[in-house]
Amino acid sequence: DLTSSVFVFPQESKTAHVQVTLELELPLNNFTVCLRSFTDLTRPYSLFSYATKKQSNEILLFKPKPGQYELIVGDKALSFTVPISLAESEHVCFSWESSTGIVGFWFNGKPWPRKGLQKGYTVGVPAYIVLGQDQDSFGGDFDAQQSFVGEISSVYMWDTGISNSGVRMAMYDRPKQTPIFGWKNFPYKIVGEVYLKP
Repeated sequence: DLTSSVFVFPQESKTAHVQVTLELELPLNNFTVCLRSFTDLTRPYSLFSYATKKQSNEILLFKPKPGQYELIVGDKALSFTVPISLAESEHVCFSWESSTGIVGFWFNGKPWPRKGLQKGYTVGVPAYIVLGQDQDSFGGDFDAQQSFVGEISSVYMWDTGISNSGVRMAMYDRPKQTPIFGWKNFPYKIVGEVYLKP
């Protein structure tokens, strides 16, 4: 149970990451990803990268610059503009459903206007999932200039959508629905220089 812990990524690197060591059995027609990050980076960086052998940007949560988040599904991108905060942790959730393509986005527990992306798409398996790097090939090909430096915690993924109250529960590590993986039962392997700290 990692509830009171964070992963610390101490420096820019083209190797350091946390691999989520979960085998997903079935392709995804819906998903939600939530996580908390804390950084003072102003250059682009990747928070969550889900790659398959066919598609390195199957799911990517990316921050191109302060005040903007980008969600990529199947190599197509959507961006959301958020307030610029410095030295404050940011909690974000993204949900996506194939049937409508609708993407939900929540910033620090607050819903943003919904947008659409990749209607009818299916997110493939098997997947390689990493925190703190952007995969340009399955399980690798990282770019130090897109690596994350700072702290990541409270990472959850569901194969369903999420409600506003569900987002708020996840923010405090009390998720309503059982996730595919989450901070209380997080299957991980640290690669390179990343530390699990209280």
